[in-house]
Amino acid sequence: MDLQDQLKNLFPDHEPEEVENTEQEAPSYWLQDDPIICKYEKRKGKPVTILDGYNGADSDFKKLTKDLKTYLGVGGSYKKESIIIQGDYRDKIMAFLKDHGFSVKRVGG
Repeated sequence: MDLQDQLKNLFPDHEPEEVENTEQEAPSYWLQDDPIICKYEKRKGKPVTILDGYNGADSDFKKLTKDLKTYLGVGGSYKKESIIIQGDYRDKIMAFLKDHGFSVKRVGG
C-alpha cells in the first residue's frame, strides 16, 4: 500500500488537484562569438578561478556572476570585466557555461 492509497483511505471525498509543471527556464544571457577564457591563479596563497572575455551587458554580467556563485555555493565577485570565483572550479564552471551555450577556452594547467 503506497502513500496515495493511504491518503485515499483517510480522505475518501478528497479530489487531488492537478499540479502544473513549473519548470524554471534557464536564464538567457547575451551569447558572444569569442570564447570566455577560464584560468586558475593563486592570490595570497589561495586558489581563484578567473573568467575573462565576457563582453555582454552589465546586467547580464552581474546575473551570470550571481548564477555561477549560487551554482557552486562559493563566494566571488566581478571586477573590470572579469569574474573571480573563490576556489579551483574550472571543470564545473566550464560545464555550466557550455550548458548555457557559451564557448569556453581553458588556459593553463
